[in-house]
Amino acid sequence: MLVITRKLDQSIIINGNVEVVVTGITKDGVRLGIVAPREVEVHRREVFEAIAAANLAASSATPLPIQDVAALFRARGSKVRTVKGK
Repeated sequence: MLVITRKLDQSIIINGNVEVVVTGITKDGVRLGIVAPREVEVHRREVFEAIAAANLAASSATPLPIQDVAALFRARGSKVRTVKGK
């Protein structure tokens, strides 16, 4: 782990395109501003871990057989339309 000391309004640059700026310092914590390209996801650790857990749960779910999916549509009153002649 790299540990860096920064003061208010000072920043660090990560990978040449992500800037982390110290925007506030209080007795309860440090406020950080993050400037990053839109394609870079930025999350607090607890949010990242919740997303990862949800993705893992979704990927390990057993898919329903096609008959069960059709039954779900019928149970909800949905009509499945078919295109004739194709």
